[in-house]
Amino acid sequence: MKTYRFMALALVALTGTGALAQKPLTLAKDIEATIKADVVTNYLWRGQKLGEVSIQPTLGLGYKGLSLSAWGSYGISNPDDTKEFDLTLSYTTGGFNVGVTDYFFTSKEDQTRYFMYKAHETAHVWEANIGYDFGPVAFQWYTNFAGADGINKSGKRAYSSYMEVSAPFKLGGIDWTAALGAVPYATSSYADVTGFAVTNVSVLATKDIKVTDTFSIPLFGQVVANPCTQKAYLVLGFTLQP
Repeated sequence: MKTYRFMALALVALTGTGALAQKPLTLAKDIEATIKADVVTNYLWRGQKLGEVSIQPTLGLGYKGLSLSAWGSYGISNPDDTKEFDLTLSYTTGGFNVGVTDYFFTSKEDQTRYFMYKAHETAHVWEANIGYDFGPVAFQWYTNFAGADGINKSGKRAYSSYMEVSAPFKLGGIDWTAALGAVPYATSSYADVTGFAVTNVSVLATKDIKVTDTFSIPLFGQVVANPCTQKAYLVLGFTLQP
């Protein structure tokens, strides 16, 4: 009798019909998860155009100010666009934030392996950032400290850096953010930069488009100008998020 009872309990566990099997495992109630994807008409980064129409997914976990996220960009209209996969570990407390990002870029012609970390051969770039949100304005500083960094005028590692000031505001029922970004010194990582250069003057507008009572799609538009390269762009996009 004991043998038959054990077999019956095992069968219930395997088929998932038991009460225990119906309850998913909860690791921590305070963990927040993010899953979303942006679709954009152009991939722009710090005033530089890096791709055409692209889909840019995000997957992340956060716990009491500490977060780990994965972000990517993949060309839709042009399959030869650069493929990107970034991992970011960051911490935020109050208005202060600090983080480290592992950027990985590859293309159809570049067959560099993801797990290739050898100096002068890796396609990874590691960047540290620090910043503070004062409320009316926020400031961020970014510096590459390892990997495939650019070079300066002397041909040495540039420790390429970027700084940006941004300010959110509301106008006409829409959320706006104005930003001014600059590269402080020469580096080949940013186009045409031979010294201090303003590379990003932008205005971003975001508006939620209501689809149903419980679902809306954020629509955004951005005007981006790069005084250093003498180029300007208009970008439109939307976000899909449960």
